[in-house]
Amino acid sequence: MTPTPPSPADKRASGNPAKQAEINLTVKQQREQKRQEKLAEYQRQLAKRRRSKLVWWVVGITAAVVIVGLIVASVVFAPAPPQEYTPGGEGADIEGVQTYENETQHVEGTVEYEQSPPAGGPHNAVWLNCGIYDQQVPNENAVHSLEHGAVWVTYNPDDISGDELATLESQLPSSYVVLSPYEGLDAPIAVTNWNHQLKVDSADDERISQFLEEYWRSADVPEPGAACTGALDAPGKR
Repeated sequence: MTPTPPSPADKRASGNPAKQAEINLTVKQQREQKRQEKLAEYQRQLAKRRRSKLVWWVVGITAAVVIVGLIVASVVFAPAPPQEYTPGGEGADIEGVQTYENETQHVEGTVEYEQSPPAGGPHNAVWLNCGIYDQQVPNENAVHSLEHGAVWVTYNPDDISGDELATLESQLPSSYVVLSPYEGLDAPIAVTNWNHQLKVDSADDERISQFLEEYWRSADVPEPGAACTGALDAPGKR
């Protein structure tokens, strides 16, 4: 008859003190091993959570730096707001301003003007919409805009471009102004309203702003307050 092997309970309750001590030690070692395994797993999970938090902190800080950079860039590189001027003038005496006497009349076809650029005179029945143009505009339509109180700022493209053109633009009001190149202009820049004109050599000349303050939307024009929009957009308008 084959003897029955001892059960685990019999092993744990061995009558041999040395054997029982060995069994008890083995059980403690297993428990300690499991405890160490659980502790190691906990530490791994804790380290993983810490790494995850660190990643999100880095992502958040990076995003914040990018947003701040974009805000700063938008402020630094944003175009300057349009200048504000008071409509009409106070009779200021501006050095170099030429005064003319031109009659107003609606005509068809091309007009030979006494001034270049013209500072008034016969003109087309359709006015030029105010704004910034990259191409030369028709004299006859631009003069009609002068009749409504606009200021026409022209420049010789051989002399004025790049940063200096940007400086010129930065001085302009947001309405009732036409900016356009003018081929063959006998000065780098000419600033014109009805019957008044100033020619200067540089966009930095302070008389440009003085002229705009004095003559922009002047009441001393044939049709003060008339519209400077809703008519003709010449080629090259931005």
